[in-house]
Amino acid sequence: MTRVDFYVLSDAGARGREHFTCRLADIAWRRGQRVYIYAQSPDQAGSLDKLLWSFEAGSFVPHACCPSELEAQAPVLIGHEGVPEQSHDVLINLSDGVPGFFSRFERVAEVVNQDPAVKQAGRDKFRYYRERGYTLQTHNMAAQTEDG
Repeated sequence: MTRVDFYVLSDAGARGREHFTCRLADIAWRRGQRVYIYAQSPDQAGSLDKLLWSFEAGSFVPHACCPSELEAQAPVLIGHEGVPEQSHDVLINLSDGVPGFFSRFERVAEVVNQDPAVKQAGRDKFRYYRERGYTLQTHNMAAQTEDG
């Protein structure tokens, strides 16, 4: 069964949420896992694409945006609609809802900040997973977040 982790950030800024997403993707990639970042919009996907090149000094996370001819080779993919063609281990979900394909992944990471809309969407997703019997873990990341 898919493992679901909620990462709760102390800030309300979109930039902090995206920065944390890049850190999660970097950690998973370094552990040999394939990652699919499911963005809320094309703008957010583009922002993440740029940020993955520069979120930390000296960082490099090999990635591609969907759709792309590089999808098969990229260990980290960023998309905002549809299902990735390749198999991935980790889904980082930044959308407002639960993607219908989430159970294809070994692990789902939900990144929630203090923005009222994001927080409410996080509560709704938490309830959705719990009602379907998924074991949920919540991680308070207050001491570890950055706002950009």
